[in-house]
Amino acid sequence: MTHHDAGHGAGHDGRSGVRVEPEWGRTRDGEPVARWVLDDGTVRVGLLEHGARIQSVLAPDRDGAAADVVLGFAELEPYETKGRSFGATIGRFANRIAGGTFTLDGRTSSIPVTDRGNAIHGGANPYSQRLWTAHEVPGACGVRFSLLSPDGDEGFPGALSVHVQYVLIDGALVVETSATTDAPTVLNLTNHAYWNLAGEGSGTVEAHLLQVDAAAFLPVDPTGVPTGERWPVAGTPFDFTEPVPVGYRLRDGEQAGDEQLQRGSGFDHCFVLADVPGGEREPSRAARVQDPVSGRTLEVWTDQPGLQVFSGGTLAGTLTGKAGAAYGPRTGLALEAQAFPDAPNHPGFPTTVLREGDEFRSVTEFRFGAS
Repeated sequence: MTHHDAGHGAGHDGRSGVRVEPEWGRTRDGEPVARWVLDDGTVRVGLLEHGARIQSVLAPDRDGAAADVVLGFAELEPYETKGRSFGATIGRFANRIAGGTFTLDGRTSSIPVTDRGNAIHGGANPYSQRLWTAHEVPGACGVRFSLLSPDGDEGFPGALSVHVQYVLIDGALVVETSATTDAPTVLNLTNHAYWNLAGEGSGTVEAHLLQVDAAAFLPVDPTGVPTGERWPVAGTPFDFTEPVPVGYRLRDGEQAGDEQLQRGSGFDHCFVLADVPGGEREPSRAARVQDPVSGRTLEVWTDQPGLQVFSGGTLAGTLTGKAGAAYGPRTGLALEAQAFPDAPNHPGFPTTVLREGDEFRSVTEFRFGAS
């Protein structure tokens, strides 16, 4: 199933390049899981074939000292149980589908519901729990993961061929996704990394300065599903049009009894970047985060229409990360570039329909720096 043909591209100095750990772990079924490491001499990224996921990102601070800035685990077991979404490629449909049902071309599909009566992140056996085939990207510091999702997979129509390619270049992790189908279907792919620029396990992200390049967000009902409205961020705790500490906005909202923050256990909302489907515009900056102590920065650039900002309010301290610290509330910040949640049930949202003969293509970049 898995192909390990990693080498060292031209010009690699032995430290940078691509390498593979063929048996980093084994699934509960005994299948070997490889870990791929990308190193461009500045940033080093660990990727797992299980869930085509980001397992680690070592990035330098303003003094050049590296820390692992993505939440994750040192062994496979948590990725198969309570930490399934950590760093993973989420699909076939990221985020929520109300009631687990949608109708496409007169055909109603039912997806297993796993969150307050809704389908979330692809159903009961989502892409985050699959073993993806991996190949090194020729001539680049990158790995390409591939998956065949059969017709009827978790209730979704159409057989889908999916590819997720990670390339590390000049301190930026470029994530390109593509997919084709043999029958009409819906598709929403994202990456669910939790970021902590002070280093995973170092505490909360409340002091992180967050800027989101969006003038509106999608309010949600009590089960976390968008109502279909677009609300302006101005004058609300959701206003990140200028850099502001995440904790300030959370405290402001809590003191004001903000209903939306209560429904999301903090921020768990999609910010409106554009009103066109993913891949129909050039990537632009969606967000910038800075840890003021280390100086580390992260910019998210994407061609997707939405950015789900999740402040980790439901992290309960039941999982222990790579540094040996428990991941409690707000210890990571997820910035998920994606289509609008529940789009198949909202004709006014950018479409997530993919038809046979068409190809879905999208790009999201995580640009690391320090200042």
